[in-house]
Amino acid sequence: MEVILKQDVPNLGYANDKVNVKPGYARNYLIAKGLAINATETNKKILAETMKQRAHKEEKIFKSAEELAKALANITVKIGAKAAESGKIFGSVNALQVAQALKDQFNFEVDRRKIHVDHEHIKELGTYKAKVTLHKDLHIEIKFEVFAE
Repeated sequence: MEVILKQDVPNLGYANDKVNVKPGYARNYLIAKGLAINATETNKKILAETMKQRAHKEEKIFKSAEELAKALANITVKIGAKAAESGKIFGSVNALQVAQALKDQFNFEVDRRKIHVDHEHIKELGTYKAKVTLHKDLHIEIKFEVFAE
């Protein structure tokens, strides 16, 4: 029996996949739990239209991510921190401070969860790099400098 998955199902498939399963598994588990629907001609047409629209949206999102990547390519973010004379920071600098500095200095909105600082928590003054995931297929590196306030 062919069904269309509405959600990701472990060891079976991802949302919007058409899969063949045994009729009992489809009726008694997948359809009953709301994880799938029958793959009728109408539902297949609806799925095709949904996938077409989703592809269009993904293309727009990817283009905006590319524009943001071009803007972020050659900038250096400056982050101020209280530090001792030896160069050690009181506390640490992490992705949250990098995201806030990007917003304050350059007016770029980047989710802190999409920023990965190389040394998880920075505890000394200096210049570092962070990886930013702007899209599932687009990753860039930005430079940031930690200086004493």
